[in-house]
Amino acid sequence: MQIDLNGKNILLGVTGSISAYKACDLARLFVKAGAKVYVVMTPSAERFISALTFEALTRNAVLTETTESWSSELNHIDIGKKCDVFVIAPATANTLNKLSKGIADNILTQTALAFKGDMVVAPAANTQMLANHYTTGSLKMLEVNDYIVVKPQEKLLACGDVGNGALAEPSEIFFEVSKSLLKEPFWEDRRIVVTGGGTREKIDEVRYISNFSSGKMAKAICLSLYLKGADVCYITTMGNDGLPQSIYTIDVEDAQEIFDYTKDAIRVAKKGKMSKASMNATDRHLIQKEPYLFMVSAVADFTPKFPQKGKLKKSMIGENWSVELKQTTDVLSNIDKRDIKTIAFKAEMDTQEGLNSAISLLKQKDVDAVCYNLLKDAKSFGGNENEITFITQDGQLPLGRSDKLTLSDKIVNEAKKLSDNENRHNNRS
Repeated sequence: MQIDLNGKNILLGVTGSISAYKACDLARLFVKAGAKVYVVMTPSAERFISALTFEALTRNAVLTETTESWSSELNHIDIGKKCDVFVIAPATANTLNKLSKGIADNILTQTALAFKGDMVVAPAANTQMLANHYTTGSLKMLEVNDYIVVKPQEKLLACGDVGNGALAEPSEIFFEVSKSLLKEPFWEDRRIVVTGGGTREKIDEVRYISNFSSGKMAKAICLSLYLKGADVCYITTMGNDGLPQSIYTIDVEDAQEIFDYTKDAIRVAKKGKMSKASMNATDRHLIQKEPYLFMVSAVADFTPKFPQKGKLKKSMIGENWSVELKQTTDVLSNIDKRDIKTIAFKAEMDTQEGLNSAISLLKQKDVDAVCYNLLKDAKSFGGNENEITFITQDGQLPLGRSDKLTLSDKIVNEAKKLSDNENRHNNRS
């Protein structure tokens, strides 16, 4: 899934850590996403990697102690003025402590002190240097001052110690920076529940009944919402590979688990939400944003009535095998959808009645919108593109065919309008 950062300008700061070479991968990710990348390096960073490497990757001059110029924009004041976010990766313990105290004794810290946009730091240092009370205090101070801290990893470090302090994966830093650039006030900190993947209904311990759902659409919905700043809970049968690790993920298997965990997640998402009737004027700024449920998962309609323990042997079954099935709990029909916006997903193969079936879902399941997907055959599953018609009580809106992340952005934008319409109605009332 390719994130679009066209029109965004990123300032990348590199300090003197052994992991400085990973900043090259990070710069490459930003460039591939369409962003313009500018780099500032400390003298210590130049001991590990040359400025020429970053110039080749970004096609922009690199700001260092020796290249700073006041006859151009390559100086610690002007370079930041054209950038939307400043990410320092890797950030050594020395740099973290300087930043928290406002010390500006090198070209990078001078640039940071003059920068007024979002700041992201990705620490990388020996475990004991990070655990030192000065450094832990500095990290807390940076967070208080609205720095975004991308937590380091715990692994074998370059010094030979095993512990916390390795630079986060470049992809994780990329996700956090992208979220800083793409977040939207409406979605920021709003609690969202997304379900994804096809359920697996056990016949025995090695066999199950399932479907062809790949879970890719659900992952794209999760990523789109995460990048807009939402607090996403992802309930899935397909894992979270390719998604930011900070997305809270619940792994499930069958329809009953989907139902149980979705019900619990919605209850948590609603927790603390006050009813409009109980609010007074002073409470209005405290009310939690209305949560959303995106029911993308392909939940089995039937499950084996008597799942077997262990593995049933072929010799025990015989030439014919009849597996008795029972209906699963209908998730959308049985969860509490009060005070939550619900978007259902409906895949059909009937060109005649498929659309009518999707429209009827609005009343049958009491949902706010339905994303209708007309499939050709089993080969339609698992692709990188999709085509959706967004259906509400007000009508049908074809969103066209595109890659799943672009389509997810369109779906999320239409889902936002569900609250916009309600707010306009409430204001008129």
